[in-house]
Amino acid sequence: MKDRSYKIAVIPGDGTGPEVVAEGLKVLKAASKKFGFVYKEEMFDYGGDRYLKTGKTVTDKEVAGLKKFDAIYLGAIGHPDVKPGILEQGILLKTRFGLDQYINLRPVKLYNSAFCPLKDKRPEDIDFVVVRENSEGLYKGMGEFVDKGTEEEVAIQISHNTRKGVERCIRYAFEYCRKRNKRKTLTLCGKTNVLTYAWDLWQRTFDEVKKDYPDIKTDYAHVDATTMWFVKNPEWFDTIVTDNMFGDIITDLGAMIQGGMGIAAGGNINPKGVSMFEPIGGSAPKYTGKHVINPLAAICALGMLLENIGEEEAGKAVENAVINIVQTKLKSLAAGKMGYSTEEIGDLVAGSL
Repeated sequence: MKDRSYKIAVIPGDGTGPEVVAEGLKVLKAASKKFGFVYKEEMFDYGGDRYLKTGKTVTDKEVAGLKKFDAIYLGAIGHPDVKPGILEQGILLKTRFGLDQYINLRPVKLYNSAFCPLKDKRPEDIDFVVVRENSEGLYKGMGEFVDKGTEEEVAIQISHNTRKGVERCIRYAFEYCRKRNKRKTLTLCGKTNVLTYAWDLWQRTFDEVKKDYPDIKTDYAHVDATTMWFVKNPEWFDTIVTDNMFGDIITDLGAMIQGGMGIAAGGNINPKGVSMFEPIGGSAPKYTGKHVINPLAAICALGMLLENIGEEEAGKAVENAVINIVQTKLKSLAAGKMGYSTEEIGDLVAGSL
């Protein structure tokens, strides 16, 4: 019989992160009662406030300590009093790399056409998933300055891609597309006409791996064309696989066409290890403490977490509860315009389970 007890690490983080995480935990408590699993949560103070007090981001030992959990639930990282890049690299990227969370999984799903900025698009038109490579590429942080501070200065940023890293990402995307079982079409999103080293490797690997998946249709789109089709014909897409930087860019556009950052959730996945789930909208410090931030992205991330640890029924129920609230209760998905406070929306979702 399956063990249905779980250990969940919670990193509320910065800005509005603690507020939206609190609502996600409220829904988790309701889901555990309804679906009969048990869990223990442990809080971690990694974030900007700790960094300002101690100068510490997250240590190797602390990252290793997260391996004993079944999943990680993250609020947000980003503090207005900390120089950009310090927390993102020292906490987010270090955790992703240290736990080998090599997939960033971003569902893009429209729940209510009233909140879509695109004309005449319905929920059935916007329902796809982006599989983003999460541990290599330009975000590896490799490069150098030459003659820094002079008129002859050169800045070199390296996109580091390995056959192993690319193949495991592509193979995950094929498997996910098969499991998703919608249009069974996987699109490689790249820039093969200009980035002729990295994307030659991606294209060759994609072409080789697809031989193992004859049931999956495949196609290719340049990243600039992909952004165009997201706006014009999002219904063309089922599952998309791409590299770290392109994935970062196109998923923000995906968030907008699904209704905004208030509904956009993502997972940093290690298929054989510990995965981390978060709203993708960031810490939104200007809304901190005002009780107006939309917690639905964090609640959707919680639903993804539940599915990932094997509580698929509970995860699906969380998503269905969110869909119900978005379709029947909210005036908007934007902070301060929803018609309800942050806490009231958490109550609505928990009650709708």
